[in-house]
Amino acid sequence: MSILLLQGSTRENGNTEQLVRLVLEGIPYREIALREKRIMPIRDQRHEEGGFDAVDDDYDEVILEVLQHETLVFATPVYWYGVSGVMKNFIDRWSQSLRDPRFDFKQAMSQKKAYVIVTGGDNPRIKAMPLIQQLKYTFDFMGMPLEGYLIGKASKPGEILQDTRAVCEAGWLNASLQSLVIPS
Repeated sequence: MSILLLQGSTRENGNTEQLVRLVLEGIPYREIALREKRIMPIRDQRHEEGGFDAVDDDYDEVILEVLQHETLVFATPVYWYGVSGVMKNFIDRWSQSLRDPRFDFKQAMSQKKAYVIVTGGDNPRIKAMPLIQQLKYTFDFMGMPLEGYLIGKASKPGEILQDTRAVCEAGWLNASLQSLVIPS
C-alpha cells in the first residue's frame, strides 16, 4: 500500500503536521505540502465549448502524483469551519481532472482510500464535523471511501501534544495503517 500525504497546513511544523507525524510514524509515505505548490483557483469552464484552458501552475504535477498512490491522507487545520484555502484550491481543480482526456480521473480515484486528519482550536470535535462531511461527500462523488478521520484540538503551536485523546487516536490509526502496509 502506498500512502500520499496531502498536507494542507500553511504553517510548517504546526499542530496538523505534528498530529500527522504521530499517525504516520514508522510508515513509509510520500508527502506533498500544498503550501509549497502554486495551485491556482479554478476558472469554471465546464460549460464552455472548448472546456478548461490549461493552467501554468503545479496542479498537474500534484495530481499525477496522487494517481500513483493507493491511499490518500488529507491533512488540514480547520479554517472558518472548512479546509484550508490551499486544500480547497486543490480539490476544486478536480473539476478539471474529471474532464482531462489523459485519464479516467473518477475511476482512478475510486480505487483509492481516503483518511482525513484535522486540527482546530474551538471545540473542533463538533465544529469540524461539517468539514468532515464536506470531504465525505466529495469522496463519495468520486467513489473513494473515507476510511477514517481524526480530529485534534489545538490552537497555539505545540498544543496538539496536550490533546491526549487525539494522541491516543493517532496511535490507533497508526496501528491500523501499519497492519495494511505490506513490507517491500
